[in-house]
Amino acid sequence: MTDQLQQLKQHSLVVADTGDLEAIRRYQPQDATTNPSLLLKAFSLPGYQAMIDEELSQVKAAGGAREQQVPHAVDRLAVAVGSEIAAVVPGRVSTEVAARLSFDTQASIAKAHELIELYEARGVTRDRVLIKLASTWEGIRAAEVLEREGIQCNLTLLFSDAQAQACFDAGVFLVSPFVGRVTDWYKNATGNDYTPENDPGVAFVRGVCERANQGGYDTVVMGASFRTTGQVLALAGCPRLTISPALLEELASTEGEVTPQIAAPAGNGQPLAALNEADFRWGHNQDAMANDKLAEGIRRFHDDQLELEKLIHQRLG
Repeated sequence: MTDQLQQLKQHSLVVADTGDLEAIRRYQPQDATTNPSLLLKAFSLPGYQAMIDEELSQVKAAGGAREQQVPHAVDRLAVAVGSEIAAVVPGRVSTEVAARLSFDTQASIAKAHELIELYEARGVTRDRVLIKLASTWEGIRAAEVLEREGIQCNLTLLFSDAQAQACFDAGVFLVSPFVGRVTDWYKNATGNDYTPENDPGVAFVRGVCERANQGGYDTVVMGASFRTTGQVLALAGCPRLTISPALLEELASTEGEVTPQIAAPAGNGQPLAALNEADFRWGHNQDAMANDKLAEGIRRFHDDQLELEKLIHQRLG
């Protein structure tokens, strides 16, 4: 019997939730995804130090005020790491727009253009990149524009049915509904523990998959933010799953049968009526968990961005 990771790959496309190149080479995922938290970890990995020095040297040589140099250095490092990842994975690499732009559509579009230009300057074409945006109303509107321009997007921090529906309506390429953070909220709210069979995070992502299938939407659903391999296996059959190296290792070292838990699309779905802004905001507002976790997720990504900027500022000297 083959290990669980190899079996899982027969049912779902596996994405590595890391910027660690060695882990990506080891587990051979189709795609890889990064965010400020993962970049912050990469900043301390020995294998990245020469790259960081080179990028910061170029930023410094270009001159300009330090307040412009530092955020530009973050973008350059994100793209440098992403370009290295793109050379290893056969599919795509996701690169995130700064969380501080989550409520600014035009600034998000402009930042996406900057990131794509940096990638193309390194020879990585836009069809190898997904721009990650928070699933706010403004982020979804930015993605709608970018998708029409041929820049495909990954909408992250997705916790509510309203967010999922608005992303489907906008025709975004991929959404990343979260599992573990949903479960965390319910554990804290109820004091209960959950098995994969009654896990609220698993149930939420299954529901997003069902909504996509029933509506016949082209948007790819990628389960994210896993805490256990049980959660991962409970979503076998979800089109994509982005998994941390620790859980990839656990799956790769465990034998056992993996069976699909989500039905394949029937191919005859009917889209629902599109949400307007008021409906979106009201629907999302009615979900206390989704409100809390979206706001917290944006703050956490921003905190990691600030920490990364602080380290870069110190290293620029």
